Amino acid sequence: MKNSVFLNFLFLLLTKHKTKHISIFFISILIVFLSSSILFISTTLKKEIFSTLDNQSDFVIQKINSGKIENTPISWIDDFTKINGVEKIQQRVYGQYYFMPENIYFTIVGVDLFEEAVNKNIKDLLSILNISDFLAKDSMIIGNGIKKIFDKYHYFDSYDFKLFNNELKEIKIFKELPIEANIVANDLIIMDINLAKEILNIKEDECTDIVLNVPNNLERQNVKDQLILKHSNTRILQKDNLKKEYENMFNYKGGIFLIFFIIVIVTFTLILYQRYSMISLGDKKEIGILKAVGWSIKDIIKLKIMENFIVAFMAFIIGVIFSYIFVFILNAPILKNIFIGSSNMQNDFIFNAYIQIDTLITLFLFFMIPFLSAILIPVWKVAIIDSTESMK
Repeated sequence: MKNSVFLNFLFLLLTKHKTKHISIFFISILIVFLSSSILFISTTLKKEIFSTLDNQSDFVIQKINSGKIENTPISWIDDFTKINGVEKIQQRVYGQYYFMPENIYFTIVGVDLFEEAVNKNIKDLLSILNISDFLAKDSMIIGNGIKKIFDKYHYFDSYDFKLFNNELKEIKIFKELPIEANIVANDLIIMDINLAKEILNIKEDECTDIVLNVPNNLERQNVKDQLILKHSNTRILQKDNLKKEYENMFNYKGGIFLIFFIIVIVTFTLILYQRYSMISLGDKKEIGILKAVGWSIKDIIKLKIMENFIVAFMAFIIGVIFSYIFVFILNAPILKNIFIGSSNMQNDFIFNAYIQIDTLITLFLFFMIPFLSAILIPVWKVAIIDSTESMK
C-alpha cells in the first residue's frame, strides 16, 4: 500500500469523522491544559525558590532560650570566626512590622551596605541603588506590594514607623523594587541595618541571627558540632536541610496533583473505551470497503490508530500552548494559589518562562499511552469484521 494513498485516506477519515472526535478533542485539550499549567507553575516556582536558596549562607545560627528564639549577641561572631573552615560570617537583621490599617505585616531587612558578604539576592535588588544618596537621609526601598498599599493611604514620599517607645520615625521612600522581584520581595522593606534595628527594637550589640559559609562540604558536620560547643543554646539551620524541606513540600503538592491526574486519566480512558467500543454501521461499511480493495487487518489498525493519534497530538499541542499563555503571559490567576497558598499580602508576581523538556515528554507519554491504549481493542474489533458481513 503506497504511503500517499494511506495519508490521503487518513485525512479523509479525519474530515469525515470530525463530529465524532470533537468532544474527545476538547476534553483532551482541557486535561492537557490543566496538567501542563500546574507543571509549569510548579517547576517555575521550584526553580525560583531553589535559586534563592543557593544564594543563602550555608548555616544560620539563632539563639534559643527555653525553646523561644531570641536576638543573638554580635559577640558570637568573634567566637565563630575562630573555627577552622568558616568564611563570610556576618550578622543579619530582619523582622515583621505590623501595618494596622490593612492587618498585615511588612518584612523589614537591614543591610550593611559596606559589608562585602551581603547576600547575592540582596545585592541584585540593590543594583539600582546610589549608596551616597540613600544614606543621606533615613531611607528605604520597598517592594511592589507595599508600594500599592502606601499609595492607597497616600504615603507617597515617606512613612512614619511607630517605634517601641511609641515615638514616630519618618523614613523616606527612596525607590520601589521592580515587579520582577515580587516573588521574593513583594512585602519587603530594605533599609540600613542600624535603622532596621531601631525600628525592630533590636539592641546595637545584638542581631536577629548570624550566618556563615563553610565551602568544604566535608567540614560542615564538624563545623556544626563546634558551633554547638561554642554556644549550646543555639538553633542551627543548614541550607541543605532547608532544600530538603522545600523539596518535600513540592513533592507533597506534586503527589496530590499526580493522584488527581491519574484519576482524571483513568476516567478519561474508560470514557474513550466506551466511546470507541460502539461500532457504528458506518464504521462497518468503511472496514468492508477497505478489505474489499485489499487492505489488511494490520493496515486498518494502523489507519485507525493514526487517526486517533493525530486527534490526541493536536489536542496536546493546543493544550500546552494555552497553558503557556495562561501561566507565563496571564500569570496563572487563581491557579497559582495552589502552590503559594495563603499570603500575608496580595502578590502579583510574574512567572519567568521556564519549561523542562523532560517534564513535557513525561506528560505527553502519560497522556498519549492511555489514550491510544483505550482505543486499541475497539479498533481491533472493527478491523476483524468480516467484509461480507459489514457490507450487508
